[in-house]
Amino acid sequence: MNPEVQYDFRETVEPVYREYVDILLSDPNPSQKNLQQARGAIEDLQLAELDNFFRDACLDTTPVSVEEIDPNAAVLYSIILPDRLTTILSLPGEPLKFYETAVSQGEINDKLRDFRKKVGRATASLPELLDQSQQLYDWVIRPLDAALEDSDVETLTFVLDGLLRNIPMAALHDGEQHLIERYSIALTPGMQLLETGERSRDRLTALAAGLSEARHGFSPLIHVPRELENVADEVNPSRQLLNNTFTRTSLAEEIRNFPSPIIHIATHGQFSSQAENTFILAYDTPVNVRELETLLRQRGENGESNILELLVLSACETATGDDRATLGLAGVAVRAGARSTLATLWQVDDAATSLFMSVFYENLGIPGTTKAEALRQAQLSLLENDNYLLPYFWSAYILVGNWI
Repeated sequence: MNPEVQYDFRETVEPVYREYVDILLSDPNPSQKNLQQARGAIEDLQLAELDNFFRDACLDTTPVSVEEIDPNAAVLYSIILPDRLTTILSLPGEPLKFYETAVSQGEINDKLRDFRKKVGRATASLPELLDQSQQLYDWVIRPLDAALEDSDVETLTFVLDGLLRNIPMAALHDGEQHLIERYSIALTPGMQLLETGERSRDRLTALAAGLSEARHGFSPLIHVPRELENVADEVNPSRQLLNNTFTRTSLAEEIRNFPSPIIHIATHGQFSSQAENTFILAYDTPVNVRELETLLRQRGENGESNILELLVLSACETATGDDRATLGLAGVAVRAGARSTLATLWQVDDAATSLFMSVFYENLGIPGTTKAEALRQAQLSLLENDNYLLPYFWSAYILVGNWI
Protein backbone atom coordinates (compact mmCIF):
# COMPACT_ATOMS: atom_id res chain seq x y z
CA MET A 1 0.00 0.00 0.00
CA ASN A 2 1.14 3.55 -0.69
CA PRO A 3 2.92 4.76 2.48
CA GLU A 4 1.08 8.08 2.17
CA VAL A 5 -2.22 6.37 2.87
CA GLN A 6 -0.90 3.88 5.42
CA TYR A 7 -2.72 4.18 8.69
CA ASP A 8 -0.70 4.72 11.83
CA PHE A 9 -0.35 1.19 13.14
CA ARG A 10 0.48 2.17 16.73
CA GLU A 11 -2.48 4.50 17.02
CA THR A 12 -5.11 2.56 15.08
CA VAL A 13 -4.38 -1.17 15.14
CA GLU A 14 -2.19 -2.07 18.09
CA PRO A 15 -4.66 -0.76 20.75
CA VAL A 16 -7.36 -3.10 19.41
CA TYR A 17 -5.23 -6.16 20.14
CA ARG A 18 -4.30 -4.88 23.59
CA GLU A 19 -7.87 -4.04 24.55
CA TYR A 20 -9.00 -7.46 23.34
CA VAL A 21 -6.34 -9.20 25.46
CA ASP A 22 -7.27 -6.95 28.40
CA ILE A 23 -10.90 -8.08 28.15
CA LEU A 24 -9.98 -11.76 27.85
CA LEU A 25 -7.73 -11.52 30.92
CA SER A 26 -9.97 -9.30 33.04
CA ASP A 27 -10.94 -12.21 35.30
CA PRO A 28 -8.27 -12.94 37.97
CA ASN A 29 -8.62 -16.63 37.03
CA PRO A 30 -9.27 -16.68 33.29
CA SER A 31 -10.53 -19.89 31.68
CA GLN A 32 -8.29 -22.02 29.46
CA LYS A 33 -10.37 -20.88 26.49
CA ASN A 34 -9.72 -17.23 27.30
CA LEU A 35 -6.01 -17.91 27.87
CA GLN A 36 -5.76 -19.68 24.52
CA GLN A 37 -7.55 -16.81 22.78
CA ALA A 38 -5.34 -14.24 24.52
CA ARG A 39 -2.21 -16.18 23.53
CA GLY A 40 -3.49 -16.26 19.95
CA ALA A 41 -4.13 -12.50 20.04
CA ILE A 42 -0.57 -11.86 21.30
CA GLU A 43 0.84 -13.93 18.43
CA ASP A 44 -1.45 -12.17 15.95
CA LEU A 45 -0.23 -8.79 17.21
CA GLN A 46 3.37 -9.87 16.54
CA LEU A 47 2.41 -10.91 13.00
CA ALA A 48 0.54 -7.67 12.39
CA GLU A 49 3.56 -5.64 13.53
CA LEU A 50 5.86 -7.54 11.16
CA ASP A 51 3.38 -7.17 8.28
CA ASN A 52 3.31 -3.45 9.00
CA PHE A 53 7.11 -3.34 9.16
CA PHE A 54 7.42 -4.81 5.66
CA ARG A 55 4.32 -3.01 4.33
CA ASP A 56 2.85 -6.26 3.10
CA ALA A 57 1.04 -9.29 4.48
CA CYS A 58 2.90 -12.26 3.12
CA LEU A 59 4.20 -14.06 6.20
CA ASP A 60 3.54 -17.79 5.98
CA THR A 61 2.45 -19.12 9.37
CA THR A 62 1.78 -22.58 10.69
CA PRO A 63 0.44 -23.26 14.20
CA VAL A 64 3.02 -25.13 16.26
CA SER A 65 3.18 -26.14 19.92
CA VAL A 66 6.20 -26.10 22.18
CA GLU A 67 5.97 -29.91 22.53
CA GLU A 68 6.67 -30.23 18.80
CA ILE A 69 9.87 -28.24 19.17
CA ASP A 70 11.27 -29.11 22.59
CA PRO A 71 9.70 -31.02 25.51
CA ASN A 72 12.16 -29.28 27.86
CA ALA A 73 11.18 -25.70 27.04
CA ALA A 74 8.68 -23.20 28.43
CA VAL A 75 7.11 -20.41 26.38
CA LEU A 76 6.35 -17.12 28.13
CA TYR A 77 3.90 -14.68 26.53
CA SER A 78 4.16 -11.28 28.19
CA ILE A 79 1.98 -8.32 27.35
CA ILE A 80 1.97 -4.86 28.92
CA LEU A 81 -1.54 -3.61 29.70
CA PRO A 82 -2.42 -0.13 31.05
CA ASP A 83 -2.52 -1.16 34.72
CA ARG A 84 -0.58 -4.44 34.82
CA LEU A 85 1.92 -6.77 33.25
CA THR A 86 0.37 -10.11 32.31
CA THR A 87 2.15 -13.36 31.44
CA ILE A 88 0.76 -16.57 29.99
CA LEU A 89 3.05 -19.54 30.64
CA SER A 90 2.98 -22.56 28.36
CA LEU A 91 4.67 -25.65 29.76
CA PRO A 92 4.91 -28.94 27.82
CA GLY A 93 1.92 -31.18 28.52
CA GLU A 94 0.33 -28.78 31.00
CA PRO A 95 -2.64 -26.36 30.90
CA LEU A 96 -1.74 -22.71 30.33
CA LYS A 97 -0.91 -20.75 33.47
CA PHE A 98 -1.67 -17.08 34.06
CA TYR A 99 0.20 -14.46 36.09
CA GLU A 100 -0.15 -10.72 36.51
CA THR A 101 1.87 -8.04 38.25
CA ALA A 102 0.22 -4.78 39.32
CA VAL A 103 2.48 -2.20 37.68
CA SER A 104 1.35 0.58 35.39
CA GLN A 105 2.34 0.71 31.74
CA GLY A 106 4.04 4.05 32.31
CA GLU A 107 6.11 2.79 35.25
CA ILE A 108 7.30 -0.39 33.59
CA ASN A 109 8.12 1.43 30.34
CA ASP A 110 10.17 4.03 32.24
CA LYS A 111 12.13 1.27 33.99
CA LEU A 112 12.67 -0.63 30.74
CA ARG A 113 13.95 2.46 28.92
CA ASP A 114 16.31 3.35 31.76
CA PHE A 115 17.63 -0.20 32.05
CA ARG A 116 18.13 -0.51 28.30
CA LYS A 117 20.02 2.79 28.23
CA LYS A 118 22.41 1.70 30.99
CA VAL A 119 22.89 -2.00 30.22
CA GLY A 120 24.23 -1.13 26.76
CA ARG A 121 27.09 0.99 28.19
CA ALA A 122 30.56 -0.27 29.01
CA THR A 123 30.79 2.41 31.72
CA ALA A 124 27.64 1.40 33.62
CA SER A 125 27.69 0.81 37.37
CA LEU A 126 27.31 -2.91 38.09
CA PRO A 127 25.56 -2.46 41.49
CA GLU A 128 23.06 -0.05 39.91
CA LEU A 129 22.42 -2.44 37.02
CA LEU A 130 21.85 -5.32 39.44
CA ASP A 131 19.28 -3.26 41.35
CA GLN A 132 17.41 -2.45 38.16
CA SER A 133 17.57 -5.99 36.81
CA GLN A 134 16.24 -7.35 40.11
CA GLN A 135 13.26 -5.00 39.92
CA LEU A 136 12.49 -6.20 36.39
CA TYR A 137 13.00 -9.82 37.46
CA ASP A 138 10.45 -9.34 40.25
CA TRP A 139 7.90 -8.07 37.74
CA VAL A 140 8.53 -10.45 34.84
CA ILE A 141 9.90 -13.73 36.21
CA ARG A 142 9.39 -13.93 40.01
CA PRO A 143 5.66 -14.82 39.84
CA LEU A 144 6.54 -17.79 37.59
CA ASP A 145 9.52 -19.06 39.58
CA ALA A 146 7.78 -21.89 41.43
CA ALA A 147 6.05 -23.23 38.31
CA LEU A 148 9.30 -23.15 36.32
CA GLU A 149 11.26 -24.94 39.03
CA ASP A 150 8.58 -27.62 39.42
CA SER A 151 8.57 -28.28 35.68
CA ASP A 152 12.31 -28.93 35.26
CA VAL A 153 12.39 -26.95 32.01
CA GLU A 154 15.83 -26.09 30.65
CA THR A 155 14.98 -23.40 28.09
CA LEU A 156 12.83 -20.27 28.36
CA THR A 157 11.41 -18.99 25.08
CA PHE A 158 9.97 -15.49 25.23
CA VAL A 159 7.24 -13.98 23.05
CA LEU A 160 7.76 -10.43 24.26
CA ASP A 161 5.70 -7.29 23.96
CA GLY A 162 6.58 -3.63 23.58
CA LEU A 163 9.73 -2.39 25.29
CA LEU A 164 10.36 -5.80 26.86
CA ARG A 165 11.78 -6.76 23.48
CA ASN A 166 14.52 -4.14 23.81
CA ILE A 167 16.15 -5.58 26.92
CA PRO A 168 18.30 -8.70 27.31
CA MET A 169 16.27 -11.20 29.34
CA ALA A 170 19.52 -13.04 30.11
CA ALA A 171 20.59 -10.12 32.33
CA LEU A 172 17.60 -10.25 34.69
CA HIS A 173 18.83 -11.05 38.19
CA ASP A 174 17.03 -12.82 41.03
CA GLY A 175 19.30 -11.46 43.77
CA GLU A 176 21.69 -14.39 43.57
CA GLN A 177 22.28 -15.07 39.89
CA HIS A 178 21.37 -13.98 36.40
CA LEU A 179 18.60 -15.73 34.51
CA ILE A 180 21.13 -17.06 31.98
CA GLU A 181 22.88 -18.93 34.79
CA ARG A 182 19.72 -21.00 35.30
CA TYR A 183 18.21 -21.35 31.84
CA SER A 184 19.00 -21.26 28.15
CA ILE A 185 17.07 -18.35 26.60
CA ALA A 186 15.56 -17.76 23.17
CA LEU A 187 13.14 -15.28 21.63
CA THR A 188 10.52 -15.74 18.95
CA PRO A 189 8.04 -13.29 17.41
CA GLY A 190 5.53 -16.14 17.76
CA MET A 191 5.49 -19.91 17.90
CA GLN A 192 3.60 -20.04 14.60
CA LEU A 193 6.54 -18.37 12.85
CA LEU A 194 9.09 -20.98 13.86
CA GLU A 195 10.90 -22.86 11.14
CA THR A 196 10.63 -26.43 12.44
CA GLY A 197 12.35 -29.66 11.53
CA GLU A 198 15.26 -31.74 12.70
CA ARG A 199 18.54 -29.89 12.90
CA SER A 200 21.22 -31.24 10.63
CA ARG A 201 24.23 -31.89 12.85
CA ASP A 202 26.51 -33.63 10.42
CA ARG A 203 28.95 -31.69 8.31
CA LEU A 204 28.09 -28.16 9.37
CA THR A 205 29.62 -25.65 6.98
CA ALA A 206 29.73 -21.86 7.18
CA LEU A 207 29.99 -18.83 4.96
CA ALA A 208 31.67 -16.09 6.99
CA ALA A 209 31.80 -12.47 5.83
CA GLY A 210 33.25 -9.55 7.72
CA LEU A 211 34.35 -5.94 7.57
CA SER A 212 37.21 -4.82 9.81
CA GLU A 213 38.10 -1.58 7.99
CA ALA A 214 36.41 1.79 8.52
CA ARG A 215 33.85 2.25 5.72
CA HIS A 216 30.95 4.59 4.95
CA GLY A 217 31.46 6.60 8.14
CA PHE A 218 31.58 3.54 10.43
CA SER A 219 34.53 2.80 12.73
CA PRO A 220 36.88 -0.16 12.16
CA LEU A 221 36.22 -3.51 13.86
CA ILE A 222 39.80 -4.65 14.32
CA HIS A 223 39.00 -8.06 15.81
CA VAL A 224 36.75 -9.21 12.95
CA PRO A 225 39.55 -11.13 11.17
CA ARG A 226 40.15 -13.12 14.34
CA GLU A 227 36.40 -13.69 14.69
CA LEU A 228 36.23 -15.15 11.19
CA GLU A 229 39.26 -17.33 11.94
CA ASN A 230 37.45 -18.65 15.03
CA VAL A 231 34.48 -19.58 12.85
CA ALA A 232 36.79 -21.36 10.41
CA ASP A 233 38.53 -23.20 13.27
CA GLU A 234 35.26 -24.55 14.67
CA VAL A 235 33.22 -24.99 11.47
CA ASN A 236 35.12 -26.69 8.70
CA PRO A 237 34.88 -26.37 5.75
CA SER A 238 34.02 -22.68 5.65
CA ARG A 239 34.30 -19.88 3.11
CA GLN A 240 35.43 -16.37 3.97
CA LEU A 241 34.83 -12.89 2.60
CA LEU A 242 36.80 -10.13 4.33
CA ASN A 243 36.91 -6.39 3.65
CA ASN A 244 37.18 -5.64 -0.10
CA THR A 245 36.18 -9.21 -0.98
CA PHE A 246 32.94 -8.74 0.99
CA THR A 247 30.73 -6.86 -1.45
CA ARG A 248 27.05 -7.14 -2.18
CA THR A 249 27.83 -9.02 -5.41
CA SER A 250 30.38 -11.41 -3.88
CA LEU A 251 28.02 -12.17 -1.00
CA ALA A 252 25.24 -12.97 -3.47
CA GLU A 253 27.56 -15.23 -5.48
CA GLU A 254 28.78 -17.14 -2.43
CA ILE A 255 25.25 -17.60 -1.11
CA ARG A 256 24.17 -19.02 -4.47
CA ASN A 257 27.21 -21.21 -5.01
CA PHE A 258 27.96 -22.26 -1.44
CA PRO A 259 24.59 -22.97 0.23
CA SER A 260 25.96 -23.63 3.71
CA PRO A 261 23.64 -24.08 6.71
CA ILE A 262 25.41 -21.26 8.60
CA ILE A 263 25.93 -17.70 7.37
CA HIS A 264 28.01 -15.55 9.72
CA ILE A 265 28.24 -11.82 9.01
CA ALA A 266 30.52 -9.71 11.20
CA THR A 267 29.95 -6.10 10.28
CA HIS A 268 28.21 -2.93 11.36
CA GLY A 269 24.47 -2.96 10.96
CA GLN A 270 21.32 -1.42 12.35
CA PHE A 271 17.91 -2.76 13.32
CA SER A 272 15.11 -0.22 13.12
CA SER A 273 11.30 -0.12 13.24
CA GLN A 274 11.50 1.04 9.61
CA ALA A 275 12.54 -1.54 7.01
CA GLU A 276 14.31 1.12 4.95
CA ASN A 277 16.57 1.89 7.96
CA THR A 278 17.43 -1.74 8.72
CA PHE A 279 20.69 -2.81 7.06
CA ILE A 280 24.09 -4.49 7.26
CA LEU A 281 27.26 -2.91 5.90
CA ALA A 282 29.18 -4.52 3.02
CA TYR A 283 32.50 -3.10 1.79
CA ASP A 284 30.94 -1.30 -1.17
CA THR A 285 27.47 -0.41 0.14
CA PRO A 286 24.92 -0.88 2.92
CA VAL A 287 22.64 -3.85 2.22
CA ASN A 288 19.03 -3.15 3.17
CA VAL A 289 16.94 -5.82 4.92
CA ARG A 290 14.84 -6.33 1.79
CA GLU A 291 17.99 -6.84 -0.31
CA LEU A 292 19.37 -9.20 2.32
CA GLU A 293 16.16 -11.21 2.20
CA THR A 294 16.45 -11.48 -1.58
CA LEU A 295 20.09 -12.58 -1.37
CA LEU A 296 19.42 -15.22 1.28
CA ARG A 297 16.53 -16.67 -0.66
CA GLN A 298 18.80 -17.26 -3.66
CA ARG A 299 20.13 -20.40 -2.05
CA GLY A 300 19.11 -22.71 -4.88
CA GLU A 301 16.20 -25.10 -4.96
CA ASN A 302 14.46 -25.80 -1.68
CA GLY A 303 15.76 -28.96 -0.12
CA GLU A 304 17.12 -30.35 3.12
CA SER A 305 20.72 -29.55 2.15
CA ASN A 306 19.84 -25.92 1.49
CA ILE A 307 18.15 -25.14 4.80
CA LEU A 308 19.62 -22.02 6.40
CA GLU A 309 20.06 -23.32 9.91
CA LEU A 310 21.62 -20.23 11.46
CA LEU A 311 22.17 -16.61 10.45
CA VAL A 312 24.64 -14.77 12.70
CA LEU A 313 24.80 -10.97 12.66
CA SER A 314 27.53 -9.79 15.01
CA ALA A 315 28.39 -6.10 15.57
CA CYS A 316 24.88 -4.92 14.68
CA GLU A 317 22.84 -2.73 17.00
CA THR A 318 19.35 -1.34 17.47
CA ALA A 319 18.69 2.21 16.29
CA THR A 320 19.18 4.80 19.02
CA GLY A 321 15.97 6.28 20.34
CA ASP A 322 13.75 3.82 18.46
CA ASP A 323 11.47 2.06 20.96
CA ARG A 324 10.48 -0.53 18.38
CA ALA A 325 13.87 -1.12 16.78
CA THR A 326 13.86 -4.83 17.59
CA LEU A 327 11.07 -5.18 15.02
CA GLY A 328 13.88 -4.91 12.48
CA LEU A 329 15.76 -7.73 14.16
CA ALA A 330 12.64 -9.93 14.18
CA GLY A 331 11.98 -8.94 10.58
CA VAL A 332 15.44 -10.03 9.47
CA ALA A 333 15.05 -13.30 11.38
CA VAL A 334 11.68 -14.13 9.84
CA ARG A 335 12.20 -13.00 6.27
CA ALA A 336 15.71 -14.42 5.89
CA GLY A 337 14.25 -17.91 5.85
CA ALA A 338 16.66 -18.91 8.63
CA ARG A 339 15.54 -21.30 11.33
CA SER A 340 17.51 -19.23 13.83
CA THR A 341 19.14 -15.82 13.93
CA LEU A 342 21.81 -14.82 16.44
CA ALA A 343 22.23 -11.06 16.72
CA THR A 344 23.16 -8.29 19.16
CA LEU A 345 21.01 -5.58 20.71
CA TRP A 346 23.94 -3.19 20.72
CA GLN A 347 27.43 -3.11 19.26
CA VAL A 348 29.54 -5.11 21.66
CA ASP A 349 33.28 -4.83 22.26
CA ASP A 350 34.67 -6.78 19.31
CA ALA A 351 37.41 -8.49 21.35
CA ALA A 352 34.68 -9.93 23.59
CA THR A 353 32.69 -10.89 20.48
CA SER A 354 35.65 -12.80 19.06
CA LEU A 355 35.96 -14.83 22.28
CA PHE A 356 32.19 -15.30 22.50
CA MET A 357 31.92 -16.68 18.96
CA SER A 358 34.75 -19.13 19.50
CA VAL A 359 32.99 -20.67 22.52
CA PHE A 360 29.57 -20.54 20.80
CA TYR A 361 30.70 -22.51 17.75
CA GLU A 362 32.74 -24.92 19.85
CA ASN A 363 29.60 -25.81 21.84
CA LEU A 364 27.37 -25.81 18.77
CA GLY A 365 29.44 -28.67 17.38
CA ILE A 366 28.89 -30.86 20.46
CA PRO A 367 26.25 -33.54 19.73
CA GLY A 368 23.03 -32.94 21.66
CA THR A 369 23.77 -29.26 22.37
CA THR A 370 20.99 -26.88 21.31
CA LYS A 371 21.72 -23.47 19.83
CA ALA A 372 20.23 -21.90 22.96
CA GLU A 373 22.57 -23.90 25.18
CA ALA A 374 25.56 -23.04 22.97
CA LEU A 375 24.58 -19.37 23.36
CA ARG A 376 24.28 -19.81 27.13
CA GLN A 377 27.73 -21.39 27.42
CA ALA A 378 29.27 -18.59 25.35
CA GLN A 379 27.61 -15.95 27.54
CA LEU A 380 28.74 -17.72 30.71
CA SER A 381 32.31 -17.84 29.38
CA LEU A 382 32.31 -14.03 29.24
CA LEU A 383 30.44 -13.64 32.53
CA GLU A 384 33.13 -15.75 34.23
CA ASN A 385 35.90 -13.58 32.75
CA ASP A 386 36.84 -10.72 35.10
CA ASN A 387 37.33 -8.42 32.11
CA TYR A 388 33.75 -8.95 30.91
CA LEU A 389 31.62 -9.04 34.06
CA LEU A 390 29.34 -6.20 32.99
CA PRO A 391 26.16 -7.30 31.18
CA TYR A 392 27.23 -4.89 28.42
CA PHE A 393 29.77 -7.47 27.26
CA TRP A 394 27.77 -10.72 27.41
CA SER A 395 24.02 -10.03 27.46
CA ALA A 396 23.58 -8.27 24.10
CA TYR A 397 23.53 -11.58 22.20
CA ILE A 398 20.03 -12.89 21.53
CA LEU A 399 18.78 -15.94 19.66
CA VAL A 400 15.60 -15.47 17.64
CA GLY A 401 13.69 -18.43 16.22
CA ASN A 402 14.20 -22.17 16.60
CA TRP A 403 16.50 -22.80 19.57
CA ILE A 404 17.17 -26.52 18.91
